[in-house]
Amino acid sequence: MRTTFLLGSALLIIGASIACNTATASATKIPDPVLDTPLATAKGKQTAVLAGGCFWGIEAVFEHVKGVIDAKSGYSGGSAAAAQYGKVSTGETGHAESVKITYDPSQVSYGQLLKVFFSVAHDPTELNRQGPDTGTQYRSAIFYANEEQKRVAEAYIVQLNKAKVFSGPIVTQVGALDAFHEAESYHQDYLENHPDEPYIVINDRPKVENLRKQLPELYKAK
Repeated sequence: MRTTFLLGSALLIIGASIACNTATASATKIPDPVLDTPLATAKGKQTAVLAGGCFWGIEAVFEHVKGVIDAKSGYSGGSAAAAQYGKVSTGETGHAESVKITYDPSQVSYGQLLKVFFSVAHDPTELNRQGPDTGTQYRSAIFYANEEQKRVAEAYIVQLNKAKVFSGPIVTQVGALDAFHEAESYHQDYLENHPDEPYIVINDRPKVENLRKQLPELYKAK
């Protein structure tokens, strides 16, 4: 669990999971998915649930993706009773810190969301961790809502592993979405509300900047 202390005018973040290092905020150029959902012919709303380390950064990245209507931090993989930050932080609930992304399928495809997820939002080769944030609650995971999402996700992982675009194999779990439990209100829009907090400056703001630089066709200002 992250702990914050105010020391003079500087906000320091310490604890078992201090701040993700800059390596987890680096971008990796990857190809478009060969198998993807076609863009819809009319506006609508669909959802995707993704996990990859602290949900603050994943949420912040997807709030800047074209076609994304909303992004909410929360928990997936465990029971409703265990969907509380203090419990999830133990790593014993089965939950992963996750983000529910609501998007317009006429503007952005599911595969394009996964391209953002794999390339700039987190490091999919780290098992049960992102940088020094360790535990199963920080695992890389895709919680699919239907068989089409499952096919696209599994095919993309195979494609990226065969292309060897990463230094190691992708360890991202692909599993069916049972439920998404929205996190406490103070976790929502964390980057927007705490832009100068050291954890955010070190770990999350670079991810948003990498999205802008590397995938300008998918980036939107907020």
